[in-house]
Amino acid sequence: MIINNFDPVAIEIFSLEIRWYSLAYIIGILLGWYLAKKVFIYNGIKDRFDDFVTYVIIGLILGGRLGYVLFYNLDYYLNNFLDIFKIWQGGMSFHGAVIGIIISSILFSRKDKEDVYKYLDIIALISPIGILFGRIANFINSELYGLETSVPWAVKFVKIDNLYRHPSQLYEATFEGIVLFLILIYFWTKGYLNTPGKLSALFLIFYSVFRFIIEYFRLPDEQLGYLILNLTMGQLLSFLFFITGVSIFYLKDDTKKRS
Repeated sequence: MIINNFDPVAIEIFSLEIRWYSLAYIIGILLGWYLAKKVFIYNGIKDRFDDFVTYVIIGLILGGRLGYVLFYNLDYYLNNFLDIFKIWQGGMSFHGAVIGIIISSILFSRKDKEDVYKYLDIIALISPIGILFGRIANFINSELYGLETSVPWAVKFVKIDNLYRHPSQLYEATFEGIVLFLILIYFWTKGYLNTPGKLSALFLIFYSVFRFIIEYFRLPDEQLGYLILNLTMGQLLSFLFFITGVSIFYLKDDTKKRS
């Protein structure tokens, strides 16, 4: 069994603290940006990708924050409105970030009347990299931890309590990060970028399946607990994203057949 007593502060310069979570966002964005430009982008959108990334970052931050406010802690923020802007205190929703990225991508692609899926497919390919670093940062920060367990790889989060728990952050890093990335790379090599939208759909499908299952090992948000059918908010959102992914996949499949 493992003891987690990591310091959430990665670097401290005088009174300035740089936390692992912030570094995870920065590393994920920069690495994804580099890989996209060097490996995945075809000439059709390469010249505009740098401008597009600005839209993506804004959509990610706004969507992630507002998603957390609306989906996970609305009552609190209605009574503490100014706290919405205190992003450094934590509180981001992955599902909200995805919605924010989709909206910002639609706004960007409309400028030149392009197919938004050409952009979203690239983001889908590199997103697991950001998820990987983000979940590792969650582990270091002792947040989003799992249920109590006696499995050999159980982790005691000293900053939380003396119980041994599932390292659900590492489960997510493995499946939503590494495994999902490998799955999408496989379909990329099979030419799925030639049908814009299919890689985006596969990302939503596989991410939702992994997230839905891993939520069974993760402690639900304290302010929400279990909801409909004893499911967590993360599972309910993942179910909706799964349905959306399946719908897009078959819609694009039918479009390809008709053409």
